[in-house]
Parts: sequence; structure tokens; C-alpha cells
Amino acid sequence: VQLVESGGGLVQPGGSLRLSCAASGFTFSSYWMNWVRQAPGKGPEWVAIISNGGGNTRLADSVKGRFTISRDNAKNTLYLQMNSLKPEDTALYYCARARGSSIINDFRGQGTQVTVSS
Repeated sequence: VQLVESGGGLVQPGGSLRLSCAASGFTFSSYWMNWVRQAPGKGPEWVAIISNGGGNTRLADSVKGRFTISRDNAKNTLYLQMNSLKPEDTALYYCARARGSSIINDFRGQGTQVTVSS
């Protein structure tokens, strides 16, 4: 199993970023997937989950209305569109393969850093 995130960077408050997660080594279309973030000095925070087919999504209250999770099973890729970014969104973002349809994960990537600052 391999999960490789990309798309992070430095962005000003109010800006947007789109994160990608390239999956390999397993049947991507069979698994629900999560995005999780970890800010410096804090524990992991679940951000979003998407069903294996993409038709069912759920977002944490802290990002609802600003972030969108999606996937392209033909490309084995998971996405996180982040709009109206705030300084408190600064964190290491990583994608993870879900256990069943839960926010508990069995594999995760190394992550991509998102920094929101003026």
C-alpha cells in the first residue's frame, strides 16, 4: 500500500489549495478514504471522509462549507479542495485508507504541509 500526497504549500488567508493523494498497491475503488491533519504540537484531527464510490461524503464541522473531498477512481486519486483558508488550517495533511466506513485508518501517507499565513 502506498499513499502519496501533494499540493501543499504556503497560501495567504482566504486563499485556496487543492491537495491530491495518489494511491497504489491496493484496489482503491474498494475503500473509503479519509483526510486527516495534524497541526504543530497537537494531535491528529479528522477532516473528511468519502465512500468508495464517491457518493457519500462527510466533513468535520471546522471545515464544512470551505473544504470538499472528492475522488477519481479511474486515476486512483483522492482530492481535498480547500477554499477560504484560515491560519488555523495550518497543518500537515495526510490521506489515509479507512477501516470499513469509519474514520479509523489502517494506512496513511507521509503528508503534505499546508501553511496559511500572510
